[in-house]
Amino acid sequence: MFTGLIETVGTVATIRHQGKSAELSVEAGLTWTDLTKGESIAVNGVCLTLTGWSLNMIQFHALAETLHRSNLGEALHKKVNLERALKLGDRLGGHIVSGHVDCTTKVNAIAKNQDDIEIRCQIPKQHEAEIVQKGSVAINGISLTVADLTHDDFAVRIIPHTWNETNLSTLRQGDIVNIETDIIGKYVLRRLQLSGQNSAITMETLLNAGF
Repeated sequence: MFTGLIETVGTVATIRHQGKSAELSVEAGLTWTDLTKGESIAVNGVCLTLTGWSLNMIQFHALAETLHRSNLGEALHKKVNLERALKLGDRLGGHIVSGHVDCTTKVNAIAKNQDDIEIRCQIPKQHEAEIVQKGSVAINGISLTVADLTHDDFAVRIIPHTWNETNLSTLRQGDIVNIETDIIGKYVLRRLQLSGQNSAITMETLLNAGF
């Protein structure tokens, strides 16, 4: 499990395809001295298993499903956000991020304002019920709050620190980003789908309550 607070930014150095899967080597922006083979690290929000490392070069194996659902297959020589798994007792400064990316989506617009940067992303239709006003969403593994919501897209507001310390500053209109919606919202939505008309809880009551 992760919290969506990025520790460092790395660069994908190599992608070696092996059938439908691939081996990824990432040059991290810092050298971790306490890595353990088999531990989980989120790469652009995708939970991957560490298979090896040397100094600041870390290696992962990505399955076909991972490459299909995320932007990692097209990330060669690109910047990626890195976060190690949450430890028991750590502060949950962002929100609960599983590292199981739901899909990718397109950046519709980027607008730099005086105090922040607004990024508008296309709403993935298969996940539109999971994106709500003031709710949490992870973009490339970063814990963010939905600031605006329309039928076609949603917006997040980025403070300068997040912009400068993550790969968001490399984004351009039309780029593809990883999306993970709020896991708690998914469970609530699934419960509603199973309960049908017998539940007193509806999507309207959840939206009115801020979910």
